[in-house]
Amino acid sequence: MRWPRGVEGLCYGGDYNPEQWPEDVWKEDVALMRRAGVNLVTVGVFSWSRIEPEEGRHDFGWLDRVLDLLEANGVKANLATPTASPPPWFGLAHPDALNMTAEGVRLTHGSRDTYCVSAPPYQEASRRIAATLAERYRDHPALAMWHVHNEYGTACHCDHAAHAFRAWLREKYGTLDALGDAWTTSFWSQRYSAWEQITPPRATQYLPNPTHVLDFRRFVSDEMLAHFRRQRDVLRELTPDVPITTNFVFGGWVPVDHWKWAREVDLVAIDDYPAEPGLAAAEHTAFAADLARSWAGGAPWLLMEQAPGVIYTNGRMTAKEPGETARHSLSHIARGSRGVMFFQWRASRGGAELWHAGMVPHAGPDSRIFREIAELGEVLDRLGGTGVSGAVEADVAVLWDYDAWWALQSRGLPSAELDYLDAVRQAHRVAWLRGLTVDFAHPSHDLSRYRAVLVPSLYLVSDAAAANLRGFVERGGTVVVSFFSGVADEHARVRLGGHPAAFRDFLGIRVEEFLPLAEAVRLSDGRHATIWSEHVHLEGAEAVSAYPDGRPAITRNSFGAGSAWYVSTRLGDEGYARVLADAQVLTERRVLTAGSRRPSASGRPAPAVAPGVEIVRRDSGMLFAINHTSERHLVPIQGVDLLTGARLDGVDLPPGGFAVLREDR
Repeated sequence: MRWPRGVEGLCYGGDYNPEQWPEDVWKEDVALMRRAGVNLVTVGVFSWSRIEPEEGRHDFGWLDRVLDLLEANGVKANLATPTASPPPWFGLAHPDALNMTAEGVRLTHGSRDTYCVSAPPYQEASRRIAATLAERYRDHPALAMWHVHNEYGTACHCDHAAHAFRAWLREKYGTLDALGDAWTTSFWSQRYSAWEQITPPRATQYLPNPTHVLDFRRFVSDEMLAHFRRQRDVLRELTPDVPITTNFVFGGWVPVDHWKWAREVDLVAIDDYPAEPGLAAAEHTAFAADLARSWAGGAPWLLMEQAPGVIYTNGRMTAKEPGETARHSLSHIARGSRGVMFFQWRASRGGAELWHAGMVPHAGPDSRIFREIAELGEVLDRLGGTGVSGAVEADVAVLWDYDAWWALQSRGLPSAELDYLDAVRQAHRVAWLRGLTVDFAHPSHDLSRYRAVLVPSLYLVSDAAAANLRGFVERGGTVVVSFFSGVADEHARVRLGGHPAAFRDFLGIRVEEFLPLAEAVRLSDGRHATIWSEHVHLEGAEAVSAYPDGRPAITRNSFGAGSAWYVSTRLGDEGYARVLADAQVLTERRVLTAGSRRPSASGRPAPAVAPGVEIVRRDSGMLFAINHTSERHLVPIQGVDLLTGARLDGVDLPPGGFAVLREDR
């Protein structure tokens, strides 16, 4: 991890787009930035047409003045390469470099992300604009960090992409016979006799080959990463002391393997936009933050974007409650972010995102949103001055694998209701609601630091990853494996001999048949099962719960020094929580409200937690307590309040309140 140059304490700011405004607004902007405590802004993300209005002709005067103004007012610049939005002249000069859909439709300029990342003209233009910016601003004192591109995630199915895809496949498989074996091309007469016969998975008559689609997702991730590397390497050569990043965006449409990408940036940075209001938004915030910290390998990372004051829900803007922006921001800080950034600084008065929220909203600084932004700046300034330090404490991991996610997005599965993200989110949500902080881990990672690992619907898994999980259990770990896991190999080919073939030995079961459910059923212990069931045979395991016909539904098996649990159906949150409690993944937590007698404790007890009261510990002794509920809660922790300096014997959290402590040891 490399930190932005010249930025002390925590980063605070957002995307700044001064080119959208007359220059007389710029002075007001920097005055308001000082008032709010802003110390870092992202500049130039979508400014290619302003910087280079014609090919080879540049206009840097406005950007020079902006950077000078920022530096004079104590604000550093996260300077972007503007390659996510090529200018109009580029598409006219290179129409073959505009992206094409799977249906063969060539898109035109008029939005953003209108490019094919594999097109040589686009690759060269991207490299050239990055070099031009670096050469001009390499010595500017405002330059703190480089921000390459924006939210990588655009796929293309044109002939440029096809050519690059074939080269990627040659590198991966070596021969057409090896590719044919991995893709099972004997099915439906798809055997290829020449590399030129392979194209991206374009629109076709019926079901596409699932491994073809999966490999294309992998290819797109690698191809975009190559585009990032080309710019990064240019910037690094010209400005070796300036860190370089890009903002990771999350979603089912994003063909990016962030485990790989995290190794290529100097600082992991993410954008986070919860899609549901209320407690769900708080949990989503923690989910995104835990993913970012895990991608960063536990190192500090940066929240690059969030929306100030609003949540975008199913095409509708929902206002955040007073204080909610601060709570979400502190949740990110608690879970490893070294700053809080927003999109964007000033809400646009026109353009496609004119209704996107801003730190300075359309109403101006005399507004609830800006007052909260300024108050948050004060909190972050005090917190940054104390020195946020230490690793986030987490001894339970949830396995997270993009290949498994992408494979479970295939058509033609036994049930359209199989949803990898839903399974992963449930595992995280149940832990979060009960006060347990978790890491995410790739199936191939060293799992020895964890006492338990949750495996939600890991449909696709390699032999090496399966052996890794087996060894974890054998050495004393606890695993909880959910339905439709260990079913296919890394090429999305079904493992034979009974499911889940990759995990059968340590689970002590054999699944003969999948039996998707049309309606909910009640298990023998009263839990409700939905979506899915399986015909499970016991091969050493014991049944913990059964279906109405007596078939095992939830099983437990001792293996080596550890234990392995299997959940063959989709349980509700309470049912899944009972499994985790029985497996000793969750331990009992007391729930205290204001006025309750705080029990005596020795040593360092687990904090009392109510659902929606977020407790995150650092190994440095820092503790973050955030109350996302409408009730007052008392957390029995002693220490020094880092925001006020007061000594606390128990943390009294009002509705929506928060505290940051240096905990007594």
